[in-house]
Amino acid sequence: MLKRFAGRTVTEVKPVGKHLLIRFDNGLAIHSHMRMQGAWHVYAKGERWRRPAWQAKALLETEEVTAVCFAAPVIELVRDEQTKVGHLGPDILTDGWSLPEVIQRARAMGDRPVGELLLDQRVTAGIGNVYRCEALWHERVNPWQPSGALTDEQLGALFEVAREAMRSNLGGGGPRRFPGYGKEAVHGRGGRPCPRCGARIRARAQGELARLTYWCPSCQA
Repeated sequence: MLKRFAGRTVTEVKPVGKHLLIRFDNGLAIHSHMRMQGAWHVYAKGERWRRPAWQAKALLETEEVTAVCFAAPVIELVRDEQTKVGHLGPDILTDGWSLPEVIQRARAMGDRPVGELLLDQRVTAGIGNVYRCEALWHERVNPWQPSGALTDEQLGALFEVAREAMRSNLGGGGPRRFPGYGKEAVHGRGGRPCPRCGARIRARAQGELARLTYWCPSCQA
């Protein structure tokens, strides 16, 4: 399908939460979603790929660089982008992100466990499991607490902490950093002591997708 792009120009590469749109001057776009295993790599001409060629799902070449999409579970050609990303809330990493709009969207989802709400991409697009767990720990909120029990200020603080951490880690190239403790306090640390109070961190599946939630039963009681 990508042969039709020969000689065309990329007009924009636009992330929308966890989705990526590569737009071309013929009105078409390549839509990809990495989920947990996919990745786009950009290489200089002749540079050795860091992943095996059999994992490549798409390849775009210019005179200077090669862009390769590896192992993406979703990669497709689209003309109407709204059918793929129109349901998403505002991207949490963009400069124009609006907390009042996000709070309004969150309230429209009903009274749900706040740990599930933070991952709902219809509220705001982009928050993943790591930042969900760390924001809840930072604000001392139990992941299973109903969102209706939180004030707008408390709910907004969770989104703002996640946004601050995500924007501070945009450059990559090193360990992720988080406000407060500095590194992951709970995510991936089940059974280990909480860095704030010493209680053993717990882990349990949550929501329809059964994403593993890490939390401190003492700090986040």
